[in-house]
Amino acid sequence: MTKIVIIGGGHAAAQAVTSLRQKKFDGEVTLISDEPIVPYQRPPLSKAYLAGDMAAERLPILRESAYETAGVTLKLGRRAEAIDRTNKSVRLSDGETLDYDKLMIATGGRARKLNCPGSDLKGIHYIRTLADTDALKPDFEKAERILIIGGGYIGLEMASAARKMGKQVTVLEAENRILARVVAPEVSEFYTSLHKAEGAAIHTNQMVTEIKGDDHVTGVITKDGSQYPADLIIAGIGLIANSDLAADARIEIAPMGITVNHFAQTSDPDIYAVGDVSWHRNAFYGRELRLESVQNAVDQAKTAIGHMLGDTAAYDSLPWFWSDQYGLKLQIAGLSTGYDTLVMRGDPSARSVAYFYLKDGKMIAADCVGRIAEFMNAKKLIAARVPVDAALLEDDSRPFKEIAADLLA
Repeated sequence: MTKIVIIGGGHAAAQAVTSLRQKKFDGEVTLISDEPIVPYQRPPLSKAYLAGDMAAERLPILRESAYETAGVTLKLGRRAEAIDRTNKSVRLSDGETLDYDKLMIATGGRARKLNCPGSDLKGIHYIRTLADTDALKPDFEKAERILIIGGGYIGLEMASAARKMGKQVTVLEAENRILARVVAPEVSEFYTSLHKAEGAAIHTNQMVTEIKGDDHVTGVITKDGSQYPADLIIAGIGLIANSDLAADARIEIAPMGITVNHFAQTSDPDIYAVGDVSWHRNAFYGRELRLESVQNAVDQAKTAIGHMLGDTAAYDSLPWFWSDQYGLKLQIAGLSTGYDTLVMRGDPSARSVAYFYLKDGKMIAADCVGRIAEFMNAKKLIAARVPVDAALLEDDSRPFKEIAADLLA
């Protein structure tokens, strides 16, 4: 093997380069991205970068000089148009064709768009790329009334950034509570209270059916007839995996992403798919899923590069995530789907609390707000699959590190 081609501009692509350098791969490496800059961090786009707390110069994961040092050829601002599996080549948008021995698809996803009358008006924004946030910033700074459609992490992080700038903020969520798909009702209640205390309005059971305005948005109408005014709309209603390239090459895909095995290998053994675009089986939870997570992107990239170079270690990392809102860091370990018991440790009113999700007496996930010791040790308890005592977990008079040590003994 002499030629590896990487398609993507996020954490997975940057990690692939780092792993190749660490493993002293001496063949040709080419990185293709349809964005004009080297792979960069995306989480700050809806948080620190949007709020002006992080400069664009700090976003790249690796400096451009690191790619040169690693001998990586960069093809920036060019889109991978097609994969020719028979001839093992990739055609770019400028007509160039690149040969590969192994190919990594790390194309991530794109923001799901609104599809209702008025969704083509000016003043509607989505956040996925640096260009998206740069396009939003001027309108964001000028707007007084910001309406956010979607009460997931992206929407809530943008609400936090907007309130920090003194904007009037309204969040509309179609479900009966915010974060409904990912957290327990008690955690939804905590974040609803937090946002309301910080001056944001949260409205649930509000499905937007029409966006009002002549040329630029002026507000929305929801299914129950409610009307909400707005100078600017930001929609955070989900992500669609960029699996079209693989589908066109007749690589196996699932409805939500590119199907891969425990080595991040697709149905073509010389092609791998990693990060937000991959549909994989999680060994710990015993089900197929797609994860929008920096940790998943990084760990899958490590596994894929290792397998390309002869390693046999499978991907088996425990998922973890984070969110920053109003200066509070939420750290999430594991996936809570299917829990039967929720244990709370700490005081929500003091904005320092951990929520532990149990199933059959064992911890499967944890949401930790301002509780790094609980987060770090919850990961150990989840991975160990040991029985846990709910009363012990909620005893906030003892350091959690000690409690975890007792349970793991």
